[in-house]
Amino acid sequence: MKTKKLTSAQAIIQFLLHQHVERDGKRQPFFAGCLGIFGHGCIAGIGQALQQYPQFRYYQTKNEQASVHIAAGYAKMSNRLRTFACVSSIGPGATNMVTGAALATINRLPVLLLPGDIFSRRGIGPVLQQLEQPYSQDISVNDAFKAVSKYWDRINRADQLMDALPEMMRVLTSQAETGAVTLSLPQDVQTEVFDYPVDLFADRVWSIPRPVPDAATLSRAIEMIRASKKPLIVAGGGVLYSEAHKRLADFASQTGIPVGETQAGKGSLPFDHAQNLGAIGVTGTFGANIMAREADLVIGIGTRYSDFTTASKTAFQNPRVDFINLNICELDAFKHSALPMIADARASIEILSKALRGWQVSGAYRMRGKKFNRDWDAEVKSICSPKADRLPVSQGAVIGAVNEFSRPEDVVVCAAGSLPGDLHKLWRTRNPKGYHVEYGYSCMGYEIAGGLGVKMASPDREVYVMVGDGSWLMMSSELVTSIQEGYKLTVVLLNNHGFQSIGGLSQAIGGGGFGTKYRVRNPRSGQLDGDYVPVDYAANARSMGAHVIEARDLAELKRGLEEARKQTGSTVIVIETDPTKRVPGYESWWDVPIAEVSEINAVRRASKDYQKSKTKERYFL
Repeated sequence: MKTKKLTSAQAIIQFLLHQHVERDGKRQPFFAGCLGIFGHGCIAGIGQALQQYPQFRYYQTKNEQASVHIAAGYAKMSNRLRTFACVSSIGPGATNMVTGAALATINRLPVLLLPGDIFSRRGIGPVLQQLEQPYSQDISVNDAFKAVSKYWDRINRADQLMDALPEMMRVLTSQAETGAVTLSLPQDVQTEVFDYPVDLFADRVWSIPRPVPDAATLSRAIEMIRASKKPLIVAGGGVLYSEAHKRLADFASQTGIPVGETQAGKGSLPFDHAQNLGAIGVTGTFGANIMAREADLVIGIGTRYSDFTTASKTAFQNPRVDFINLNICELDAFKHSALPMIADARASIEILSKALRGWQVSGAYRMRGKKFNRDWDAEVKSICSPKADRLPVSQGAVIGAVNEFSRPEDVVVCAAGSLPGDLHKLWRTRNPKGYHVEYGYSCMGYEIAGGLGVKMASPDREVYVMVGDGSWLMMSSELVTSIQEGYKLTVVLLNNHGFQSIGGLSQAIGGGGFGTKYRVRNPRSGQLDGDYVPVDYAANARSMGAHVIEARDLAELKRGLEEARKQTGSTVIVIETDPTKRVPGYESWWDVPIAEVSEINAVRRASKDYQKSKTKERYFL
């Protein structure tokens, strides 16, 4: 057997260079390179290997959490067929990645994490940044990754890589089990040499199959659909990852079954498709939520049924409702006591289309869905294009301006605060990859980093990152990386003076917005209810090297968008918005428990309403 002397770090990079995926006959490298920050726990190992093998490109990020967000954004935009490795030092560098790992795993996105770890040989411990525990020496902060990883391993010997690396790839390329994969790398082991078999570094192609449903399950599903009177499709992220959007559009037209889209599934149909009811759930449209409430059959395609999709189990109120769940992931397929179709979305929709040829919903039901589509478009126009919008402008009007200016192939990116809910309702999708909102974890700080990942995956598209001031202050550092690497972003920074999404929720639960506004401490009241904190976001963005535009109204915003399009580098457009001009909710509810006793009257009233609304929650047994 031929062997090659390499350090374990060199072996890892060599292995990653030779991993490919293939779906539908298209083959491509799985890894686009490595993101991260070097420290004493990795610079002599993985850092040296990356320097030695420049064909595996290294990108210098500014925050380890952001590294994982970039990788997640890239993987999502690539339909989970490509990703990055993320490297960090031990200690704080490693634990900074835990939040990103949770985001990747919750959203079922493949990301490889390579955190440095303490010495495998213990003689010199405790080393700098080592966590000590009296009950074990076989523990480090990297054990925190276990809860948020789909595969976790600690490489205590160089030869263990021969088992760990293929297992790592098995999970990363699994459409059902993918997520964050963590290989903890003790810093001494990274530099140790071993005679590795050269076969370990041969090109390997991981095939991404399209499994079809079991015949008996398929037959039962067809019977259920044919027997239904008010069927509804819930389109989730699996529709897009499977590239099933065209098949779904044809299937919906063929059968007349209306479609509601989750956050991850938005873009499954063009906004003006006759069967597209738009967003569903807590942040949904009136049409989607009314038809969900009445549906006698719910066909979930690629959705995990989060509480925002199901309106905390209150969305589906028909006492005889049944579920068919078409999903590549068994965990999701069995939810709501559904008939589970564990299969690929695109392949399965093709089969269903053929089997249901000649069947369709009633004419009246089809027309009702079409009317909801038209009525919702009129509602969007009234919110996004107000006849008169006093200053500061509304968030809905800003969304409308960006949506109107952007081209079909452009991408909007967002993640947290009130923006995702408003975007879910208002953004008119014209391209299946044009809407990129991370809402599985709703992670503040994802926006700019995730937007950079989107741009790296699709450099020919304009990427519009919409971010609130709260998320900006939490993590805007990767704007510097976008400038460093020449990846243009257009960032629309909405200044509403605080955490206004949670501020609205605070109002709803009787809290009056306590602790959610960026106000200085008032010495007379002792509370944070003084003047607004005078943050100069434009100066902040300018200091990082971005082209900056300050817009006071919609006309200036539109001129700013035009100016940004002409730029070759990243632009930040800052505009103040009025937090009191909210987009309403429609026919839905979200379970946020409210204090059962309180000295505050507003809390007592909210609690009474909460107990009443909670009675609508259902178990599907």
